[in-house]
Amino acid sequence: MGVTFEVDHITPASTGGKATLSNLCLSCPTCNRHNANRVTALDVLTEQHVPLYHPTRDQWDEHLTWTDGATLLVGVTPTGRATIAALQMNRPQLVQLRGYWVATGRHPAEVTKKR
Repeated sequence: MGVTFEVDHITPASTGGKATLSNLCLSCPTCNRHNANRVTALDVLTEQHVPLYHPTRDQWDEHLTWTDGATLLVGVTPTGRATIAALQMNRPQLVQLRGYWVATGRHPAEVTKKR
C-alpha cells in the first residue's frame, strides 16, 4: 500500500503564490484538497487563526510529533494543531497507511533517523 503525491503550491496560486521551487512541495492529493487555498487555519485550543505549517520554512519537530506507534500526528504548537485539523491529517486511511510504513520500515520518521 503506497501513496501518490502531487506538486502543491505552499502559498496558493489563487492568492499570488508563484510556481517557484521555494513555493512548491509534495502533498497527498486528499490533504491538498482539504487545504484548498488556505494559508491559515483555526487552532482548536487557542481558537485563533494561525499560519499553516510551511514545509520549506518551518521545522517539522517544532510543530508536530508522532504518537500511537508513529501512526497519529499530534500538533505541539498552534500551527501544528491547525495544520493537522485543516488537512485532516489523521484520517483513518492515513493512520492505516502509517501503520504499514512502520511495519515495513518505511515510516518517514524512521527513514529520517537512518540518514
